[in-house]
Amino acid sequence: MTRTTKTGRFAAEDRAAVLRELQEKPPELLVIGGGITGAGIALDAASRGLRTAVVEMQDFAAGTSSRSTKLVHGGLRYLKQLEIGVVAEVGKERAVVYENGPHVTTPEWMLLPLYAGGTFGKLSTSIGLRVYDFLAGVKRGERRVMLSARQTLAKEPLLKRDGLKGGGYYVEYRTDDARLTIEVMKKAVERGARAVNYAKVEELTYDAGGKLTGAVVRDGIGGGTYTVAAGRIVNAAGPWVDRVRELDGSKQGKTLRLTKGVHLVFDGVRFPLRQAVYFDTPDGRMVFAIPREGKTYFGTTDTNYAGDAAHPAMTEADRTYLLEAANFMFPELALTAADVESSWAGLRPLIQQEGKSPSEISRRDEIFVSPSGLVSIAGGKLTGYRKMAETVVDKVAELMLAEGGRKLPASGTKTIPISGGDLGGSANFEAYVRTKTGEGMRRGFSADEAAFLARRYGANAPRLFELAEAAKPWAAKHGLPLVLAVQLRYAMDDEMAATPADFLVRRSGSLFFRIAEVRARKAAVVAAMADRLGWTAGQREAYAADMDRLLAEAVEPQPE
Repeated sequence: MTRTTKTGRFAAEDRAAVLRELQEKPPELLVIGGGITGAGIALDAASRGLRTAVVEMQDFAAGTSSRSTKLVHGGLRYLKQLEIGVVAEVGKERAVVYENGPHVTTPEWMLLPLYAGGTFGKLSTSIGLRVYDFLAGVKRGERRVMLSARQTLAKEPLLKRDGLKGGGYYVEYRTDDARLTIEVMKKAVERGARAVNYAKVEELTYDAGGKLTGAVVRDGIGGGTYTVAAGRIVNAAGPWVDRVRELDGSKQGKTLRLTKGVHLVFDGVRFPLRQAVYFDTPDGRMVFAIPREGKTYFGTTDTNYAGDAAHPAMTEADRTYLLEAANFMFPELALTAADVESSWAGLRPLIQQEGKSPSEISRRDEIFVSPSGLVSIAGGKLTGYRKMAETVVDKVAELMLAEGGRKLPASGTKTIPISGGDLGGSANFEAYVRTKTGEGMRRGFSADEAAFLARRYGANAPRLFELAEAAKPWAAKHGLPLVLAVQLRYAMDDEMAATPADFLVRRSGSLFFRIAEVRARKAAVVAAMADRLGWTAGQREAYAADMDRLLAEAVEPQPE
């Protein structure tokens, strides 16, 4: 008997059932790629009434969408490049993303120090930030402030003093990119979409006239292939967009250019940054230093990349470059390679522009429609995911209507809270956290643990509190703290976490910001997941080895 899944259920144990369902009940729209762009498209399409499915060959957000600078930002650098349209659009989208998910996005005041002989002058920066505020529609309380040298050092005493003339002070938005992606995908599933990870498209199918009709999908965990018919297919595969176009025989004209960005993580005691800082390096690149969860992370590089898109990693050259940049701006620290606790590397799938360096390439997104009907979306930024998704679904709606299909309503995602974000807006978030902290304490969590869960999971926190009683014996059996056990159970049952890396890297961010905890808890997490999901001894060993590899890559430079 075929098992079916209920709308809104998003459990790891349901993966095979979802794939069978897609084969038996074809979706109207199949999205290839489960990063932030694919998740946004799924939510937009499902909320307009399209029967939608997403297949992702790795885990959700495993590519670019868990490896960014973790900022929903307006792109001040693009104003410098006179990309006015990009600044205006993504600047306004910051506030939309924040209001729809205040538990995963928060305003972050950013300091832009100004130095004699530097790229930015006081007058040009003042004017630029004012224009930035205007284009982005920044609310009054978050508009830029210009600071003297003394005021700038008061904000961040670690800054280099020589030649300091002052600073610009403006607001960006910090986010957890992977959790943002997961929360958007969960909302899409809640709206009726089907989504499955570790499901790779191996082949596209066509009718006699050469029109795209579906895809052959392989289950990377359970094995087996599924033929999924679909009315329309969108290629939102990020760094793999051109590979899907190759499957379609339509990789021509504009193509992707992959660039790599690396970030280093330091303990806050060794790099005690008080204030997020954005500055230009001696070679003209722009770098962020951001305090988060007792750590400071620093990046990014911007170099061409031609290696394995699934496994970009820090190299010796990347680490050296970033350490030199950090010591240039924060010379008193004298940071060395031994101070790097963790790192991550991600790829930017940009649209090729001949003659331009990686830092100069436009972050604009573009849609390509092939002769077979494949719709591909390339380029773009994390901040603009919702607007990109709206544009893609508008194009799909236009194509469907031209073929005699029904007329779809306009997008409504501007006012749809993502999963966990239905809190009545950002203004109510702190009051919500206070209320739910008390609820969590009544369930046996400490005040800090309850507040942590309320902040991380937002409106979904009560679900984790409810899991506490059932999770206690399971947590005790595997030696897991209760607060970690409920997160792990929730990740498997409600966020389709199917492997230890899904939880320790993407659902929690622990590999980046709590790497010592990952080392200490890795074996217990593997054992608990094996128990819950019924892994074989071989699967258990393979997943443990995968975590060992990820731990090593986070710390040790990899070959060029």
